[in-house]
Amino acid sequence: MLEPATAADSRALHRLRRSLEDWLRAEGVDQWIPGEVTEAEVAAQIARGEWHVLRNGAGIDAALRFLRADREIWGQDETSARYVHGLMVDRAAAGRGLGEAVLRWAAQRSTAEGAERLRLDCGETNEALRAYYRSRGFTEVGRKDFDHGWFSVTLFEKRLR
Repeated sequence: MLEPATAADSRALHRLRRSLEDWLRAEGVDQWIPGEVTEAEVAAQIARGEWHVLRNGAGIDAALRFLRADREIWGQDETSARYVHGLMVDRAAAGRGLGEAVLRWAAQRSTAEGAERLRLDCGETNEALRAYYRSRGFTEVGRKDFDHGWFSVTLFEKRLR
């Protein structure tokens, strides 16, 4: 299923992110700001072991950042949780259940690591994505506003035990 991304994946991951940023913008969805993440940032995240990918024969169909802490969004929190960021499914692979498979992988890995909750966030105005996460067993538990230009986000978590 998912495997750790390698340094050689940084360009493909960055391209996938940019294509989804542009697609979201074209759809009128406030989720990601085009160009906010650089390829160098993706490479650094890969070097820290944060990115995991689902490959096809020609490239990457889906990916996510899997984190053990997320102070920027969730603050200083001692809850036994793991965090999903940057969940991406290539538009060419959409509709095949890959997002759900990636979330299931994240829940299984979180449980295996002893976490009690799996957490994520999404743009507050992205009602379609909010409904998607609710339908996958996540509960809205709060909202986070930012002073530095990011969109407000809805906080979600799923109890694993």
